[in-house]
Amino acid sequence: MAQYFVIHPHNPQARLVRAAVDIVTKGGVIVYPTDSCYALGCALENKAGRDRICRLRELDPKHPFTLVCRDLSDLATYAHVDNSVYRILRAHTPGPYTFVLPATGEVPRRLLDPKRRTIGVRIPDHIVTQALLAQLKAPLMSVSLILPGDDAPLNDPVEIRARLEHAVDLVIDGGPSPGDLTSVLVWEDREFRVHRAGMGDTSMFAPRDGG
Repeated sequence: MAQYFVIHPHNPQARLVRAAVDIVTKGGVIVYPTDSCYALGCALENKAGRDRICRLRELDPKHPFTLVCRDLSDLATYAHVDNSVYRILRAHTPGPYTFVLPATGEVPRRLLDPKRRTIGVRIPDHIVTQALLAQLKAPLMSVSLILPGDDAPLNDPVEIRARLEHAVDLVIDGGPSPGDLTSVLVWEDREFRVHRAGMGDTSMFAPRDGG
């Protein structure tokens, strides 16, 4: 049975944040709010947790997960960031963007795109998520909460609890989220290209097909 924490979206209770982080560090799978939609997450080294999330969402085991990071320093531990990339990231984080970049050696091989050796990274603009990451002192391995048969992410914490109370270890109710997906920007040929247009302005980036 999943625990259910109601964490204030603007003033997170430190006690509940610590308890949530304890669940993550002990191998738990959690549902948590972000600035785009609710997401499923677990610790970076938690292979069993990743497998549970794949089964829950009926994903291919090679499905790319995103590393949800606290800040640019954290992000640069896991993705190669040169000066040109840094300037763009600084202008668009925190925010509802996922950036696909070449991975560093800190990323477990099981999380890499086998051909490109890239990793998706993002820094959400959400106080609860930031509080979790600050306590965890590491990124969350994460995917959007879209269940099999659904066309959009779940957004109502009460519904999430009802549907997942036997499938995850914790549901964090941080209030409603926008319920949309991030924009995904892939670094190719020395520029970011739009792989998926979601939340956030992408007008300054090239389409991925070059058109």
